[in-house]
Amino acid sequence: MVRAVRALAKDPDAMAAALKLGARQRDEIDRNRRITTSPTLPAIDRFIGVLYDALDAPSLPSAARDRAASSVAIASALFGLVGALDPIPAYRLSADSRLPELPLKAHWADRVARELQAVPGLILDLRSEGYAALGPAPARPGAVYLRVLGQGPDGAVRALNHFNKKAKGELARALLAADALPETVDELLDWAAGAGFRLAPGAQGELALTV
Repeated sequence: MVRAVRALAKDPDAMAAALKLGARQRDEIDRNRRITTSPTLPAIDRFIGVLYDALDAPSLPSAARDRAASSVAIASALFGLVGALDPIPAYRLSADSRLPELPLKAHWADRVARELQAVPGLILDLRSEGYAALGPAPARPGAVYLRVLGQGPDGAVRALNHFNKKAKGELARALLAADALPETVDELLDWAAGAGFRLAPGAQGELALTV
């Protein structure tokens, strides 16, 4: 995948099309040219966006960061599953990017699925649907996908888009700072109730977090 991205970066127009970049975003192509030589940061500090703003990884206590190292995997379109503290360079590639020689889903789906299948116990899947498609979690008890819902003034509950990422980041931060990580879905639900999160069983294989 790294070789494919670097090769495509040699053709700025083709890479801009693959990444859906505008004229003011061409500097992202330079990042992809330098991915094997540029400085690295722990993945949990490298990624940005609404979820990572809410997680606020740099301010996590050292014990919480140590817990993240052993319990958090981050889905990367370029590197697959990376550990929270794995060092990675800056790059630009998303789940919906289209590399002409190497489709992301075809490359990652089986590999990521095998890695997740080998994980025992509780798996709480906070990925977006796009990244979940790059390697589905196993369909078994104890592996659950989190869906974030919002309750409007009329009492109706609807799926959220932008704010679902904020809720996921806040939930992840609270779990990393908890006295102990839940080991089962029931323990997760009990912990959530005590921590002030409205978490409940949803559709099959899912939990619903209402905010």
